[in-house]
Amino acid sequence: MAPRLTVVPDDGPEPAAGDESVPAAGSPPHDAAWFEDLVRTHTRALHRFLVRRVGVDDADDLAADVLVVAWRRRDDVPDEAPLAWLYRTAGFVVANHRRKGRPVPVGDVPDEAADDDPAVRAVRDEQVRDVLRRLSPRDRQIVLLHAWEGVAGDDLAAVLGIGRGGADAALSRARARLAAAWSELS
Repeated sequence: MAPRLTVVPDDGPEPAAGDESVPAAGSPPHDAAWFEDLVRTHTRALHRFLVRRVGVDDADDLAADVLVVAWRRRDDVPDEAPLAWLYRTAGFVVANHRRKGRPVPVGDVPDEAADDDPAVRAVRDEQVRDVLRRLSPRDRQIVLLHAWEGVAGDDLAAVLGIGRGGADAALSRARARLAAAWSELS
């Protein structure tokens, strides 16, 4: 069960007239009521997303960080895909969190990113773990977004920051690599 997060937004300065961050005419304002609805509607899914990637100990803090970003950048959150925007933002927050947790001396910078992915550690079946470890971090991200979070189509494209066709192709390639890794293991 996701914890109950209480986020009290700081309204900050009002946007200036003609500011591009002001919602377009006819779209609902991204005000405190909108934000409360966003939190109420998506906190559970956001928390599950984070628990699968960083574990329970850090998920609450990172969820709060994501929601702070959502409040500060509320006019950037698309009305048609707020959860995809939250997942994408959470991916950046997780990446920053991992960087902060691992100081790397300049002389020891690895050629490739570490393959110690908490999402893989969260899987209980050792065979599934082995298959996921064989995937690149990007393919693993795509497979897990689709399988765990149910993200597909336009939402997957939004999370990945690419077009719909690119997202469909990336998912197809990731699935093919997953199937190949699975068959190698069998």
